[in-house]
Amino acid sequence: MPVKTVWSREDDIRGGYYRSMFLHQAKIGLGADGLPSSWQHVLVGQSIMAGTMLEKTMVKNGVDATSVEGVSDSPYVKGLANHQVDLHSPQTGINVLWLRSVGHSHTAFVMESLIDEMATAAGKDPVEYRRTLLKDHPRHLGVLNLAVEKANWKAPLPDGHSLGVAVHESFGSYVAQVAEVSQDNLKIRVHRVVCAVDCGIAVNPQSIAAQMEACITFGLGMALHSKLTLKDGAVVQSNYHDYQVLRLNEMPVVEVHIVPSSDKPGGIGEAGVPPTAPAVANAVFALTGQRLRELPLQLSGV
Repeated sequence: MPVKTVWSREDDIRGGYYRSMFLHQAKIGLGADGLPSSWQHVLVGQSIMAGTMLEKTMVKNGVDATSVEGVSDSPYVKGLANHQVDLHSPQTGINVLWLRSVGHSHTAFVMESLIDEMATAAGKDPVEYRRTLLKDHPRHLGVLNLAVEKANWKAPLPDGHSLGVAVHESFGSYVAQVAEVSQDNLKIRVHRVVCAVDCGIAVNPQSIAAQMEACITFGLGMALHSKLTLKDGAVVQSNYHDYQVLRLNEMPVVEVHIVPSSDKPGGIGEAGVPPTAPAVANAVFALTGQRLRELPLQLSGV
């Protein structure tokens, strides 16, 4: 007789594999024009490929490609004559594996937050600053321009609302997002996300839009909630009362715009996740002046 076994939610949350916790440290030199002239970037985090069947193909010379993707191949970094990316992969007792958008889930947050910080230091509009840095990258530029156009970047907003932007390439697709946020005491409220995607030939536009909407939902859950903590080697959280996910009443309006393209198709199931958290974080900075450098995002009362 067939037997169906189902994990309890408590067992599922406490007994699975988790995304590696990563620490980034970047030192960036800006020239007189406010643009980057040098970039040193160090990442520290456990390899998700070590010990799996993919280790032989994904880990070369001790470097797990998924740990540095989104940084080592970033157009912001690769275009600089003076740049260095280092990786340290400590072993821990925590079981880790991939999570939707893999390494891009943390590298995009860091990179697009850094670009916003650099724009602020240079006294530049964050969109114009990106346009300058991405002038030789037409597909990045294409999604950026479409997203900010559809979001009416320069238009007046309701009182207490601000916009943030992020653009990132992953899995052969290019995605830009503009997030509109407000603040309710120490709670971040996301009202609208405008997304532009260039995934090459759009075989099924409705499916592309659905994937982007799902990616943004997932990305917002990670950006605002979904925190796990460990105590004495065990996960503290057990169910939805203390492991929060994005709820229906928190879901913003999402608009998806597809860039017409004749390029070969890229991936679409994960590429919408990476820009979400930095777009929200950058909007929070524009609203509050607080630069949030950790996920999930948490406003300070100070």
